[in-house]
Amino acid sequence: MLSEDKIKRINELSKKSKEDTLTKAEADEQQALRQEYLQAFRGSMKQTIENVTVIDPEGQDVTPQKLKDAKNRNKMN
Repeated sequence: MLSEDKIKRINELSKKSKEDTLTKAEADEQQALRQEYLQAFRGSMKQTIENVTVIDPEGQDVTPQKLKDAKNRNKMN
């Protein structure tokens, strides 16, 4: 995930943009930080989803095949 400093900076820039306007450099920095945050979030979410096993009320594994395949690909890497 992103460092606390970067998240703090994202929030500072967001607050400033709501109260006033950002300079071109600040807007570029904000966009770059947002992209970095989204990339980290998506990676974390993907990892979480790939570690899920779906079990029905009878105790049977009903994990979708696509998810099982993704787990197997990650085990090989």
